[in-house]
Parts: sequence; C-alpha cells; structure tokens
Amino acid sequence: MYTPAKERYETMEYNRCGESGLMLPKVSLGLWHNFGDTSDYENMKQLCFIAFDNGITQFDLANNYGNPYNGSAEENFGKILKRGLGYYRDEICISTKAGYDMWPGPYGAKHGSRKYLTASLDQSLKRMGLDYVDIFYHHVFDPETPLEEVALALDNAVKQGKALYVGISNYNTEQTSKIKKIFDELKTPFIINQPSYSMLNRWIEEDGLKDYAYENGLGLAVFSPLAQGLLTDKYLKTNTGSSSRPWMKSQPDENTLKKLKKLNEIAANSNLTLQNEPGGMDKWQKITKMKTKQKTTAQIKLQTKMRWTAETVPKTALKMLPETVMETKHPMHMTKSRMIILADTKEE
Repeated sequence: MYTPAKERYETMEYNRCGESGLMLPKVSLGLWHNFGDTSDYENMKQLCFIAFDNGITQFDLANNYGNPYNGSAEENFGKILKRGLGYYRDEICISTKAGYDMWPGPYGAKHGSRKYLTASLDQSLKRMGLDYVDIFYHHVFDPETPLEEVALALDNAVKQGKALYVGISNYNTEQTSKIKKIFDELKTPFIINQPSYSMLNRWIEEDGLKDYAYENGLGLAVFSPLAQGLLTDKYLKTNTGSSSRPWMKSQPDENTLKKLKKLNEIAANSNLTLQNEPGGMDKWQKITKMKTKQKTTAQIKLQTKMRWTAETVPKTALKMLPETVMETKHPMHMTKSRMIILADTKEE
C-alpha cells in the first residue's frame, strides 16, 4: 500500500485559484499523453505517487486524454487511485474536461451540448471510480452551441454534486467574459480558465486574457509552459526525427530555432539552461528531490518538467531578447496573474 511522504507539504507553494476559496499548488500534474494504453502502468503510478510526495495535489485530466484518445488516461488514473492514492482523496484536487471528439455519432463529437457534457462527465466519473471531480471544464469553445446551454450544463453538474467547481479551457477573453456573465447570474462556482502559455506562445497577453483573469478574480492554469519540449535544449542538440504524436510537430521551424538558440545563449550567459538552474536546486527542483537513490523513468520525467522557476531569467537578460520572444519579464511570473502551471507529461 502506498504511503506518501510525511514532508509532502513542506516545500510546495499554494495559491488561491482566483478569488475562490480553493487552494492549488503552483505546479500541477497533467495526464495527457503518457497515461494512455501505450504507456507503462508502473511508470504512470510512480509518477503520480512522486508528484503527491512533493506536494503536487492537483491532477488534471480530460475525457480524451490518453493515447489513443479513448479515455484511457482516466481509466489508468482510476487504477492508481485504487492502488493507494485514492485513500488521500480529500488531499487531492482532480479535474477533468469535455469538449473534443470522444465517441462516434453526433452526441460524442466536438461541441458543448448539454447532452454531450452530461454524458461525458458521467463516463469520466465511472472510469476513475469517483463520485465527483473537483473541477469540471468545458474543454474548447463551441461556436455552434449557445453559451447559455454550456453554462447550464456545467452548472447542473455542480447542482447534482458531480463537480465542486467549473472551468473553461481554450477560451479567449471575449468568450470568457460572455460565459462569466451567465455563470454570475446562475451563481455557479466558475473559478478558472486553462489556456496554453509559454515564452514562445504569449497569446493570452496579446488577447488580454491574463489581465482580464486578474481583474475579474479568475484563476489561470496554463498548459505547455515548456512549449511541448521546445523550451529545453532537446532540439538544439540533435535532430529528434518525426513524432508519433499528432499534436507535436516533428521539428521546430527555422524561425523558432533561432529564438531557441538566442534564449539558450542568454541562459548560458547567466549560468542557466532553458528550463532550470544547473548550478543547484532551485525552489522547484527542491520539491522534486528524490527520496530514493535509484530514479525511475517517472522520477526523471517529473524532475525535467519541474526545473524552472517563475523568475529563472534575470530581467537584465530579458532586455537582450528580441521582442518576438520576450517583453520585459518572464511569462510565468505569478505574482499578479494568479497562475498555476500544469507540468504536463506531454512535454517531452
């Protein structure tokens, strides 16, 4: 039986999600691709256990997570809960989503109908062996379904006791503002938006979502902070060849490579790497310090994904970057934006 580390809450920092009462770790674990049928179960289990041992209390899923897209990530996470993690259910926050294509026919396609969202949540709960999730997201904006219908479906999940809070993902500022007004009228506990965000992908600044979230008391859980592995030195060392994952380009384009090389030069001049401080354990590395001498693949992956901080790149170095790469501060600065970072296992 799994027994978590006694010191699991000593190093992780927790913030309120927006202006809600829910506290979330500054780094959460996403279970996108490496928790599917093609992944090693023992590795998945150890990754979740090690995350919890280091104070990572939020586990982020979706109905279509796993490889192939068949709910396998939720099924495997359900097994992990049964193997001991579920004993600590009141100490962890579990989120799932629905919105993309999931099952055949018109009711399982990519949209936000009440029928689809309701059925999907029921399926997710069954796969994970849960009575409720802490956060239920609409995964992607659907221009063909009225926002009132989407909001009512999420609100109904809360009223039925199947979700404690609701959120949205991949919604821009205008879309977020519109659905928030509906949630406010319904008094739905809408607390979070989950967009992509990294030094190479700064659309939430350009769109105004980052400022809107802060001004309106919403949390932001940003995914792909390492740009699916681009913000490491992986692509600077060797040709990695083609990827078997449909969402991942085989190689970054020439313009992106130029940005990565410039970032790497700045990091090297500051005795850093793109993703971490090589000279010692920074505050995120400390929380992933291994408790055993022998590292599993899961441990190595988790360390890799956690090795950067909100203030890794010094401000003096940022001035050297081209405007297309950076502005005046590291994009993951969390003081103002109430962000948590999803250290997704998809970023290899």
